[in-house]
Amino acid sequence: MTTPAVWAFRAGLLATVTAIMAGIWWLLQGLGLPMSFSPSGIAVWFNSQGNLGPLLLLLLMMLAVVVGPIPTLPVTAAAGLAFGLVPGVLLSIIGAMTGAMIAFTLARLLGRDALRARLPSNPLFGIQGSQRLLFLTVLVTRLVPIFSFALVSYAAGVTAITAGRFALGTVVGMLPMTLVFVSLGRAFELHPLLSITAAVAILTAMTLLPWYLSRRRHSRLARWLHLDDEPPGK
Repeated sequence: MTTPAVWAFRAGLLATVTAIMAGIWWLLQGLGLPMSFSPSGIAVWFNSQGNLGPLLLLLLMMLAVVVGPIPTLPVTAAAGLAFGLVPGVLLSIIGAMTGAMIAFTLARLLGRDALRARLPSNPLFGIQGSQRLLFLTVLVTRLVPIFSFALVSYAAGVTAITAGRFALGTVVGMLPMTLVFVSLGRAFELHPLLSITAAVAILTAMTLLPWYLSRRRHSRLARWLHLDDEPPGK
């Protein structure tokens, strides 16, 4: 496709996803979705919808991941209260994964080419990005519930990580906390200072590690992460 055609396709895709998300929100609002987003309130609402309850959980989780501001943890906890442990975990993972792949694909189509051209040898964004480093980054951020599920999905889309590794890192990383929240049936209250400290520490490590490895491309860690190979064109 020519450049105008590519951008027309991307604009159309973005408009379509936006319309779908708006339609889902309109539907959930029309059916009386509680705005408090307490796990117990959402669970009661799911059960009041009869056979539509599981489908509404999938839609709400997908909307929460793609749009972002809607919290996913209360929805996950509500899934356990409304449907039990195993169905709640499965429904939460399916809904979250669907939303994550939508966000990942949007970011990949809209922003990946520009970053790859600007940072061709960067281990996160370059043409020859480290799949192991990127997989571990996705895995760690999914394990820690203080990171926005939506932002991680969009950020991963502009990196060099493959869709398969992103999906695997997301499923493996989110499974432990999904099990915890679904089994408890209520949201954790993480200590604010602990949450901020953990977020700053992980973000600092994620920022400094690629910088360090770019200068130590033949170190043992760089070799394990496949960073010691020369980028194409050199």
